[in-house]
Amino acid sequence: MQPPAEPSFRQSVDLMFNRAARLMDLPPGLEEKIRVCNSTYTVRFGVRLRGAIHTFTGYRSVHSEHMEPVKGGIRYAPSVSQDEVEALAALMTYKCALVEVPYGGSKGGLCLDPRAWDEHELEQITRRFAYELIKRDLINPSQNVPAPDMGTGEREMAWIADQYARMHTTDINARACVTGKPLNSGGIAGRVEATGRGVQYALREFFRHPEDVTRARLSGGLEGKRVIVQGLGNVGYHAAKFLAAEDGAVIVGIAERDGGLWSDQGLDVEAIHHWLRAHGGVAGCPVGTFVADGSSLLEEACDILIPAALEGVIHLGNAHRVQAPLILEAANGPVTAGADEVLRQKGTVIIPDLYANAGGVTVSYFEWVKNLSHIRFGRMQRRQEEARHELLVTELERLSANKLLGWSLSPDFKERYLKGADELELVRSGLDDTMRIAYQSMREVWHGHETVGDLRTAAYLVAIDRVAKSYRAKGL
Repeated sequence: MQPPAEPSFRQSVDLMFNRAARLMDLPPGLEEKIRVCNSTYTVRFGVRLRGAIHTFTGYRSVHSEHMEPVKGGIRYAPSVSQDEVEALAALMTYKCALVEVPYGGSKGGLCLDPRAWDEHELEQITRRFAYELIKRDLINPSQNVPAPDMGTGEREMAWIADQYARMHTTDINARACVTGKPLNSGGIAGRVEATGRGVQYALREFFRHPEDVTRARLSGGLEGKRVIVQGLGNVGYHAAKFLAAEDGAVIVGIAERDGGLWSDQGLDVEAIHHWLRAHGGVAGCPVGTFVADGSSLLEEACDILIPAALEGVIHLGNAHRVQAPLILEAANGPVTAGADEVLRQKGTVIIPDLYANAGGVTVSYFEWVKNLSHIRFGRMQRRQEEARHELLVTELERLSANKLLGWSLSPDFKERYLKGADELELVRSGLDDTMRIAYQSMREVWHGHETVGDLRTAAYLVAIDRVAKSYRAKGL
């Protein structure tokens, strides 16, 4: 439980916005226009299930329309509220601006526990919720484009896309009304892993800058770094998997809702993931040592702490006990404004959520572009690239065979070089480039201004400035 004095999630977002805005020279009216949420639609609808009518409450919030369409996920959780949805919509505005994805910010939510309903019931609920939003243009390829969030995934996005197509039978761009769809329904390769992959790319870029690593009281690269992950859902699982398998990081702790697992030698992320899917929790898992209070792992010694589940898990009640010198916010708002102040005073470096988890919206953008262009990425140029590479390799082989060169090609060079980029490789390339450029824009502000003491403030400064320029271009 958070202490009574703790600001709410929405208040935390506003406090962090205000901290950055004080360092800018914005007209008061423009600052207010950027900060406030434009609109929130609340819907209450009934669905006949199990012989009775059940009423559900849902929200769709639009924070900023400085660019359209607006973008943001739809989450299913019992805790969904208007304040939470509006805070998340604001984060989406700043996130999209920071990583230069041409969207305004939006968010949606439905108050229900998805585990309490079977698949057919969830489909009925989702389709009715989508119907209520679609008929008001709160789902539309050119106006408002949802995506998965906590409690939703490819399945729910496919239902929403189909519902939109049923209601707009002549819209050729119907599939672009939502992103995060399955591949066979207009999705894109790499979307499921996108947010976790973005976390990996964010950490890689951070560790490319020795000055930044030193500020976090660390040294060297990612290899061997001890990592604790809170929440092994889609984001936490993929982040942990990639960091361990591809970068040599050691996942020493995993915290879940029913407890945690710990191993100084490193945990088998894949085995734990399989156990979670089968049992719904980590209790009884034979991997590592079970810790009854999973939240206590947030306070254990490690090099990198990755909160990847709910907002507000690091707050005034535990911030002073957090030992990690580097925190990466894979979830939205996992560190409250009060805890952020405590951690900054301790010298903890925080890679903020509006950058760290932007992989999802970035690859959603790629999917949206793919849907609007009606062609798979790589389809036009892949074989042409392979043909041009073939010319070069053939010539090198000729020179080598005639002993005109003092060397020969390595055995697997030809196979690797000739392979043209497929959609997945292009998506990963685009995501990597996005995360690199966005980090560099943040660190330039972080290191270039004495009054900017942390990455979060730098990220807000970059994002707010870009939103302000968009509004000015519109004449505001």
